[in-house]
Amino acid sequence: MSQPQQEQGPRIAVAVVTMGNRPAEVDALLRSVAKQDLAPSRIVIIGNGCPLPEFAERLDLPGEVTCIETDENLGCPGGRNVALARLREFGDVDVVVELDDDGLLVDADVLRRVRDLYAADPRLGIVGFRIADEHGETQQRHVPRVGAADPMRGGEVTGFLGGGHALSMAMLAETGDWPAEFFFAHEETDLAWRAADAGWTILYAPELLLQHPKTSPARHAVYYRVTARNRVWLVRRRLPLPLIPVHLGVWIAVTLLRTRSVGGLKAWFGGFVEGLRTSGGARRPMRWRTVWRLTRLGRPPVI
Repeated sequence: MSQPQQEQGPRIAVAVVTMGNRPAEVDALLRSVAKQDLAPSRIVIIGNGCPLPEFAERLDLPGEVTCIETDENLGCPGGRNVALARLREFGDVDVVVELDDDGLLVDADVLRRVRDLYAADPRLGIVGFRIADEHGETQQRHVPRVGAADPMRGGEVTGFLGGGHALSMAMLAETGDWPAEFFFAHEETDLAWRAADAGWTILYAPELLLQHPKTSPARHAVYYRVTARNRVWLVRRRLPLPLIPVHLGVWIAVTLLRTRSVGGLKAWFGGFVEGLRTSGGARRPMRWRTVWRLTRLGRPPVI
């Protein structure tokens, strides 16, 4: 097939992290990247503790394709950091689009729209995609606003979805990369709070669709422990001291109301204690003006 050409504007890369257990889905995702009407300058695929097949020629992928296999599973944020480190070595990428390995770009103009958004705003740090299943339904937890918000309502927000998003490389140079210690859960919030504190804009762009199977985060065996541990780490790293007990108190109440499993509650509180006893990284709390900014945008950092 003929390859679309890179055009003037921010240079786009695509990064995908996989554990090797979804080969058909990864092939479909990469084919949807190849069909984009704006070619990425680079594609980086991370085998997170797993071997990778040859993708480039078999799938006729555009741009430069780099496959990296790590010795162990580094978790989603750790794997993405490997991709970011390689992109920095290349030095020719302005924006990276990171996609879940079981996602799919249905529309052919997603990368072009991403390029145009970043070209229009030099302080645009993060662009969150809309996540919807094959029937077009977006789960409420995938809408980055408090309450039962309209998934088609875009605009500036306080967070983004890990499944499909774009990150400014200039922003990452200022804020730092993903918190690899988290392995999974709440790593998006940590990065979003750092971006907001540094004055970057986080945009939810529902016209950018990533099709993704409907899932529950509790499908992971360690979900309750890790989410509790990481929430404690998150607030210890990022919140002003007076807000830490408020945030944790709110989430203890929410967890008691939502969780029906005794085993789940036991694992959650075990993770909570682990988060108090162990370090999740250096403490760099956000400024109070960032707290106010997040509050004005509809999600104060205690909810």
